[in-house]
Amino acid sequence: MTSLRDAALKSKAWPFEEARRLLKRYEKAPPEKGYVLFETGYGPSGLPHIGTFGEVQRTTMIRRAFEVISDIPTRLICFSDDMDGMRKVPDNVPNQEMLTEHLQRPLTSVPDPFGEYESFGHHNNAMLRRFLDTFGFEYEFISATDFYKSGRFDEILLRCAEKYDEIMKIMLPSLREERQKTYSCFLPIHPETGRVLYVPMKHVDGKRGEVTFEDEDGREWTLPVTGGHVKLQWKPDFGARWAALGVDFEMYGKDHSTNTPIYDGICRVLGARPPEHFIYELFLDEHGQKISKSKGNGLTIDEWLTYASSESLGYFMYQKPKTAKRLWWGVIPKAMDEYHQQLRAFPHQGVEQQLANPVWHIHNGKPPASDMVVSYSMLLNLASVAGAADKDGLWGFIRRYAPDASPEKNPQLDQAAEYAVRYFRDHIAPLRVYRQPDDKERAAIEDLLGRLKAWQGGLDAEELQSMVFAVGKEHGFEPLRDWFKALYEVLLGASEGPRFGGFIALYGIDETVNLIERALAGELAKG
Repeated sequence: MTSLRDAALKSKAWPFEEARRLLKRYEKAPPEKGYVLFETGYGPSGLPHIGTFGEVQRTTMIRRAFEVISDIPTRLICFSDDMDGMRKVPDNVPNQEMLTEHLQRPLTSVPDPFGEYESFGHHNNAMLRRFLDTFGFEYEFISATDFYKSGRFDEILLRCAEKYDEIMKIMLPSLREERQKTYSCFLPIHPETGRVLYVPMKHVDGKRGEVTFEDEDGREWTLPVTGGHVKLQWKPDFGARWAALGVDFEMYGKDHSTNTPIYDGICRVLGARPPEHFIYELFLDEHGQKISKSKGNGLTIDEWLTYASSESLGYFMYQKPKTAKRLWWGVIPKAMDEYHQQLRAFPHQGVEQQLANPVWHIHNGKPPASDMVVSYSMLLNLASVAGAADKDGLWGFIRRYAPDASPEKNPQLDQAAEYAVRYFRDHIAPLRVYRQPDDKERAAIEDLLGRLKAWQGGLDAEELQSMVFAVGKEHGFEPLRDWFKALYEVLLGASEGPRFGGFIALYGIDETVNLIERALAGELAKG
């Protein structure tokens, strides 16, 4: 019998492939620090978003896969670049005028516009931690401000001063000619205004660990690079952070990919080995355009969780991370149904198949059983034809279809019913367009109606599906999907729908007969 570790060492599931690549990093000797360090980064200028979830979830999947194939301890840190200067005032926060007075100050020096925390940076860090804790991620939080001011970055900052010219040789070719003239990897914090200054250095003393510069008023200052008096520009900060912490693995989006040689080069200049990288593709909206926080053309985490479970979002994140995917309302039902399909399959699979099953990675090898005796897509269609205003309106149909089911015994189904009613109300009802059947379709639907009126086969979904299938075939629909498309458009007001036999079994024979009669009479198309 194949052991879990043996199977994991051969698994083609992408988290195990990445874990094996990371393991090769230490095939000669274990890490001197005693553990493998995974890192995710966060810019706390705004609230956590769906990309933050994806990055931490995917990193966690690789971390758990690594723990199966190796006995080396692991850590995951979430690093907040909260010493970054506030470049603009976010649109979605109160006290805009007050915040405007603090532009360019580090986020942890900007007052909290909500009046709840020590600073705006502390507020957003708290939101990040609450966000991560809600999903049960295991991580350690690190604040850039704490690391810079406490001296924990002093050693690497002194090395940056010593290696200043080498760092600049890496950075300058990546910049426009105009910016090259004023660029420095060091950003001093003005001793009086507290603002992060983007000014050229007049002198960098590598031996003393000091920088000399002129502020916007032409006054000259000399500051130590240690103790939080300066911070690093974001690209050098990436590489320096890797060197300072000994990061072994970090993933980031494709938009960072051109900077990878810069990050790696700076890490090497500072005497450290760059981590293993995983570059994931970015999300697209329903039109195939890149999702932008400023445009608001993608789903937020709260929007997804209004209509589906966090596990279904984890399933979506697991799928082909190196392929660009459309992240919009339409993917939610498919993600919910496929997640539960995989849950149902898991107990009957061998260990190799289980390791390739997304639910292994979503639940760290211990997925729960699915109690979804009705699919999410079917619930949506049921909500549509039943006009359900709440989940209780769906449970009458569910109990008749599955007498043993109940909200208490089937909490996943109960939750899905609530999600489905919301989804129908917000994203199906406003878009429904019923049409009248053409002559060929009408003849077939009338045939289906007659067979249903004479049906004696009970509520067996497969038998009903075979009967519906036979009607389409006998009436010459080729391909047969045109027959089912006609049923969906005439009866449900949509071009896609469920297995129709299953829908009849759930909705009921008499109810479906009534639905067809109303459609043939033109009542549905009238609205």
